[in-house]
Amino acid sequence: MIVYPHHYGGLVAPNDLFSSAAADALERQSPLADRLRPQRLDDVVGQQHLLGPGKPLRSLIEADRLSSVVLWGPPGTGKTTIARLIARSTAKSFVQLSAVTATVKDVRESAARATQLLGERGQGTILFLDEVHRFNKAQQDTLLPSVESGLIVLIGATTENPYFEVNAPLLSRSTLFRLEHLDANAVAQLLERGLEAEKATATPEALAHLAARAEGDGRQSLTSLEVAIALARVRANGGAVHVELDDAEAALGTQALRYGQDEHYDTISAFIKSIRGSDPDAGLYWMARMLDAGEDARFIARRLVILASEDVGMADPQGLLIADAAARAVEFVGLPEAQLNLAHAVVYLATAPKSNRAYAALHKAQDDARAGGGQVPKHLRDAHYSGAKGLGHGDGYDYPHSHDGAWVSQQYRPDHLESKVYYEPSDQGYEATIAARFAERTNPGQQETTDERN
Repeated sequence: MIVYPHHYGGLVAPNDLFSSAAADALERQSPLADRLRPQRLDDVVGQQHLLGPGKPLRSLIEADRLSSVVLWGPPGTGKTTIARLIARSTAKSFVQLSAVTATVKDVRESAARATQLLGERGQGTILFLDEVHRFNKAQQDTLLPSVESGLIVLIGATTENPYFEVNAPLLSRSTLFRLEHLDANAVAQLLERGLEAEKATATPEALAHLAARAEGDGRQSLTSLEVAIALARVRANGGAVHVELDDAEAALGTQALRYGQDEHYDTISAFIKSIRGSDPDAGLYWMARMLDAGEDARFIARRLVILASEDVGMADPQGLLIADAAARAVEFVGLPEAQLNLAHAVVYLATAPKSNRAYAALHKAQDDARAGGGQVPKHLRDAHYSGAKGLGHGDGYDYPHSHDGAWVSQQYRPDHLESKVYYEPSDQGYEATIAARFAERTNPGQQETTDERN
């Protein structure tokens, strides 16, 4: 297999003369994503909630009145692009550092230079720190005095949650702007620009496959398109360059979806029903069919998370944890390795005891909630604010932790609903333990069996 250069995301194409020639061609030019980087705010695709006419970030940039900001968003959503557009529009000095390679010394030198420019020319400084979350606490602390005094306007870019990764004092002195994944229309617009720049065309199927696998990452979509165009150009041998589905698949290393919408729903239905029916082999078979057809692994993972609560439920509460862990693994590891995590979840859920009692209980409760509310009993009302006691709020509330087993019989619903039963545990798995606990509370000292209760 031939792996393309690192700035092409490590994409893999079949090992043949065409892919070798395409790799050579890509080496001789800067990446398409860099060549298409917007030169004006109006050229930015997506993020209209921040950069649309009259929106906050756009207004600050156009007025050159930007204070320190943190740009938080997934890869390929425009953080670096926005920073470079700020550099083009500001009268301030613009300094760019990457937290991956920068040191405390670099930050201090930037602050010293900012002091010099302010003193000699009255010119402020903007410091763009990419991957700001890669700085540790001590490194981030070196920025604080300069940001706090206004000597430096910081633009920090991060793909990680800044509430966890950026020091609280630094974050409190910055405005947080959240960037979102690009939607399908925005990715399609980028791909069309890429085709125009490369003087190429593409089939709708090829573009749809590239867009679907970009997962809202604009840079990734253009990188994949560039590889696909390179493959198509070699095949064209000097003729018109037209990207086919095979080129897109080779560029991504993944097949396009091989079945239509009807079969998509039929296959996922068979998958869910196989796991619900406790057949791990059938579950694995349908999952393999979907992955081989190019189904989005995240879609499969989401269905497993739903199934864990709908069909396994309280019979095995660990099922939801397993399904959630598999879904997180899909995001963190990606295919093809994450198929192992999905298989793990499929086997666990298929072999787990089953109960839909929590699911059924929810629907019963929703029916009553929608039919008419009823007042919150006075002993359950909030009694913490001034005057609440005078209204009788909290009177008669019996604190469960004051009793053996942290339980006491008491009314928790409006009068007309108090006798309604929504959740009735089954005799499956852990729910049998819950059923026994309920029975003991109903008839202390004379525990009825699960069969008698149900």
